[in-house]
Amino acid sequence: MIAHLKGRLDATGIDHAVIDVGGVGYLVGASSRTLAAIGPVGEAVMLHTEMLVGEEFIRLVGFASAGERDWFRLLTGVQGVGARVALAILSALEPDDLSRAIAAQDKAMVARANGVGPKLAERIVRELKDKVGGVAIGGANVAFAPAGAGADAISALLNLGFRPAEAAGAVATAEEELGAGATLDALVRLALRKAAK
Repeated sequence: MIAHLKGRLDATGIDHAVIDVGGVGYLVGASSRTLAAIGPVGEAVMLHTEMLVGEEFIRLVGFASAGERDWFRLLTGVQGVGARVALAILSALEPDDLSRAIAAQDKAMVARANGVGPKLAERIVRELKDKVGGVAIGGANVAFAPAGAGADAISALLNLGFRPAEAAGAVATAEEELGAGATLDALVRLALRKAAK
């Protein structure tokens, strides 16, 4: 999995950017907010990424922040929400606004995004209310992912079907037990044991 790209912004389009990393141009899908935040063509850029793999494609999606990537993962976990719709939601709403909308069950706010009708907006707020649970509201970002191996361990647990709060709690407990220099493998193994209890 590619966690981030650091290079030079080569070009941008309506829904993507091309990042030159060591002479290789990576086409990265992105929300309009991310595209606006990454700066002018020719400048150095770093994007957090999510790799999507299907039967007939491999696609990279880029994000200006880890919080935005975490929201993308949550959104695409909702039935009927693919990468295109998740990016449309993240283009229409900042992570803080999305957090407030989910907590308040504000379907109309979520439905502002292109491609999101009333029924899908209702499903999104209903399903994510349970998954997000304790996300702070009122100016605080969604804080799922610490840096380094901890972030990768949380991602691994999310991919195994754990809820974000469970994954973050289990990894935090494992990090406390193993210390700051713990490897990803050790973190995931111990976090799985902690989460299973």
